[in-house]
Amino acid sequence: MSAADERGEPIADRELLLLFQDFQIYDRIVVAVSGGPDSTALLWLLSRWRDSLGNGPELIAATLDHRLRRESKAEAAAVEKLAQRLKIPHRILMWSGKKPKSGIQEAARNARYRLLVDLARTMRAGAIVTAHTLDDQAETLLHRIGRGSGLGGLAGIRKLTVRDGVVLLRPLLGISKARLVATLRKARISFADDPTNRDPRFLRPRLRRLVPELAREGIDAARLSLLARRLARAEAAIEKFVSNEKQRVLVSSKANAVEYKARALFDLPPEVSLRILGEAIGRFGHEGPVELGKLEVLHEALAQCWMQSQELTRTLAGALVRLDSRQSVDRARLRVNPAPPRRGKHKKHPKQRVQGIR
Repeated sequence: MSAADERGEPIADRELLLLFQDFQIYDRIVVAVSGGPDSTALLWLLSRWRDSLGNGPELIAATLDHRLRRESKAEAAAVEKLAQRLKIPHRILMWSGKKPKSGIQEAARNARYRLLVDLARTMRAGAIVTAHTLDDQAETLLHRIGRGSGLGGLAGIRKLTVRDGVVLLRPLLGISKARLVATLRKARISFADDPTNRDPRFLRPRLRRLVPELAREGIDAARLSLLARRLARAEAAIEKFVSNEKQRVLVSSKANAVEYKARALFDLPPEVSLRILGEAIGRFGHEGPVELGKLEVLHEALAQCWMQSQELTRTLAGALVRLDSRQSVDRARLRVNPAPPRRGKHKKHPKQRVQGIR
């Protein structure tokens, strides 16, 4: 955390070129704006940056009305008013249909991204920008530590990711919420206050209440963010190694199955062979994401059976995994292909990476 973040100083115009230095490659950008302080500040800062360039990317503000609170309609209208003042087109996206009784925040998040991606494609925008902050990064890391995430999960929120073929940019991950609020106050721009951000029924508000106490012990947002960056660096190195080794242990890869040399696979460091196995299950499984704990149990069982020249057949997340050790140790094979659908389970899930590893 910089001294400016610690003091909660407004963001100066001279910082904008650095914050948005990679944005000029896009002709059109969708800016996700809820009306809260973070996203409102993002829209304001992007408009100032674009105006300073004279010929910057076209900005399109987008607000999702979840229809979960009666204030949401007025908040979307307030964003529209600000967008008009900044001469930025604005779209209000509606999350219609029946809402789930549990897991509402996760469902709302998925709906938000789905609608934003649809809008980006419709408008032919190259990227979507969101206002995740340094504080969000810290809360995310605490959340993932609590659920026992793997290295990829502990690398936190990334500055650039791809979702359904659309680039997601998060330029404010190194900026504290306090600086964004100070920026809006200096510009005399109002913003909405979402009471669910303080509702103890939800996990993130509960984590937020722990942050001051943790900070007094030296575990503040800046330290957690630094940890995430270091783990992201390690994650990138491991992923590169996995990509190289996967080709070395591969026997064949077809549309309906993949096969590996068992000895070469299990001679690798366990983290590497675990990821190769998880990726294959994620590719051919049809029952949703692979849980890291279950993947670890299966990986350990397969490694033990290979060492004892035993065969093993298991299913996980809709994938069939078979270790064939009937031949010599050097010719033993591990095969992964789709498992036959269970009775009454015909719904297909989108392919996802291993939960916890990512």
